[in-house]
Formats: sequence, structure tokens, C-alpha cells
Amino acid sequence: MLTPEESMRIQHSIGADIIMQLDDVGPRVEEAMWRSIRWLDRCIAIHKASDKANQQNLFAIVQGGLNHDLRDKCLDGMVSRKDDVAGYAIGGLSGGEEKDIFWRIISQCTAKLPVDRPRYSMGIGFAEDLMVCMALGVDMADCVFPTRTARFGVALTFDGPLNLRLSKHANAMVPIDKDCPCPTCKEGVSRAMLHHLVSHETAAAHAITQHNLVFQARLMGHAREAVLKGTFPEFLKHFFGKYFGDSGYPRWCVEALRTVGVDLLDGKEEAGVIDGDGAKWEYSADV
Repeated sequence: MLTPEESMRIQHSIGADIIMQLDDVGPRVEEAMWRSIRWLDRCIAIHKASDKANQQNLFAIVQGGLNHDLRDKCLDGMVSRKDDVAGYAIGGLSGGEEKDIFWRIISQCTAKLPVDRPRYSMGIGFAEDLMVCMALGVDMADCVFPTRTARFGVALTFDGPLNLRLSKHANAMVPIDKDCPCPTCKEGVSRAMLHHLVSHETAAAHAITQHNLVFQARLMGHAREAVLKGTFPEFLKHFFGKYFGDSGYPRWCVEALRTVGVDLLDGKEEAGVIDGDGAKWEYSADV
């Protein structure tokens, strides 16, 4: 059985810059939340007793499921241990919950977490999720999404995802994104070529993976640059306008960003707003 102590020893041996406490997440939400706090204390103890405490950064993981009261209890417990951790992760999300619930839990956590510790949202990969979480105060995120979706033939772009399996791309002799510096786009691999290969050759998945990883890095790089310049609200409006275009803004994005003073509909009253997760995919028809 994996214990908090063994988890720390394994991560110490790996030598990662950031190491995570052993936490519990499951259907017994309250029990898992209290256990995560107890396990954090055990992780802190063995980390402090090791010779790695000044080399590796231990992050706590906030649990509590979708219950705001439990989240508050976990936040209070873990923030009280601030001096013993280098940062905080927000766990227990991205499990299929409604987006309107998702962003409210993120906002609740970032409002209570210390501003002088990094906030890391676990399992966030969709472009719109990244931008909303960043606006709500998240500093870091990770997800398998850009690589996993590449294996299904989906390329990420600033105009929304492209499903290269669809026949509409069969004769498109242009790269995924002419402005992208990734090896796939820079070398001129066409959408048509990727469409032809994606169902038959793993090389297509590799090529799209390279592109998707660079897309994620460019997106976050542009957002960080906008924060440093003090133009992040304008960046968000430009990004969402281009990404969703005429398909309409997801209502949850509009409402979440309004809580931090960014109104996507300002000056765009004619823009549509759609309920649900609002994810923009090219799966509906092979056109």
C-alpha cells in the first residue's frame, strides 16, 4: 500500500522540482478530505526530516469535491500549514462536473489561498478553461489533453480545435496554423496530409502532438505577456472572440469572467451566449 511516507520517498528519489502530497479523492468526499489533511501532515514531517526540503517544493492538494462547505474546511486546514508548503494544488475537479460548478469551486479556492504561494489547478487543459482559471487567480495547470486529443486527430488552434479526420480537410494544402513555429507547421505539413495519415499512421499523431504542445505554450505565453503588460482583460476579449467566433460564447465563461471585471459581451451585444459547457468541436458532421 502506498503511504504518505513512501510517496515522499519515491518523489525524493525522482528529484522533481515540485512534489505533491499524497491525497485522497473519491465518493466518500468528506472522509477523503479529512484524510488528505492528515496525510499532508505526514508528508510535511518526512519532507522536513529529509535532506530534500531545500531542493524540492512540496505542494498541498485541496480537496472537498463539489461541496463548498467541505472545500472551506479543507482550505482552512491547509492554509494554516502555509509555512510548511511551497504551493497549493486544487484537486478533485475536471471529472465531468458542470462547468458552472467547476469555475465557482476554482474561484472559491483562489479567493482563500495565499497570494504568495503558487496556485496549481490539476487536470485543466481546454484553452477556455485555462484562460478562465488564470483570470480567477490560478498560476499553473497540467493536463493530458493536448497529447491525448492529438491521438484522435484533433489539432488545437486560436480559431478553435480542428478535427483533421473530417473530409473537409482532405484537400486543404495549408498547415494547421501558418503562424505556428512548431516543426509540423514550420515544415509545411498540410492538413490534407495529416487527414490522410491520421487513421493509418502514428506519425500523424506525433506531428499533431508537437503542434498542440506548442499551441498550449504559445497560449500561456501570450497570456503571461499580457498580464505583465497590464493588458490581460483585452487579451481575454480578443482570445474568446477569435476562438469562439460566431458560434457564441459559453455562458459559464461569460459569468466567470464578469466576477473579475471582464465582460466578454461589452461592445458585442449581438454575440450569442450558449448554455452547457460550450466546448467548440468539429465532431457534429463530416463536412
